[in-house]
Amino acid sequence: MPVTENGENLSVGERQLMCLARALLRKRGVLILDEASANVDSATDNMLQQTLLEECRGRTVLCVAHRLETVVNYDRVMVLDAGRLVEYDTPRALLAKGPGGMFYDMCARTGNLARLIATANGREGKEEDNQSV
Repeated sequence: MPVTENGENLSVGERQLMCLARALLRKRGVLILDEASANVDSATDNMLQQTLLEECRGRTVLCVAHRLETVVNYDRVMVLDAGRLVEYDTPRALLAKGPGGMFYDMCARTGNLARLIATANGREGKEEDNQSV
């Protein structure tokens, strides 16, 4: 479909996906994403995250995200509270801290703790070249 000036005929989510597609096609060594999937539905977010895992091998991806389903797929997670670093490790290690760990407690509040743990455990141990946060 034709795209008008500044993508005005696209939704916010569609514009966001177009920007991400451009960034992926450029194949730069570092990709910085700020809420890359904030304006898309869960199914699109899942496809987006799978695409990022496949297309960003060997690249550094720095991703600001609030969807915990997104961050459990990354190599490292940095948890900030009021702008201060409170936890930093693999999702698996952070979840292994159990209750009282900030990342664990956030995951528990989603109601999907078991699935998030399973995802983090499935991701752990895979040889990746990414240094994602």
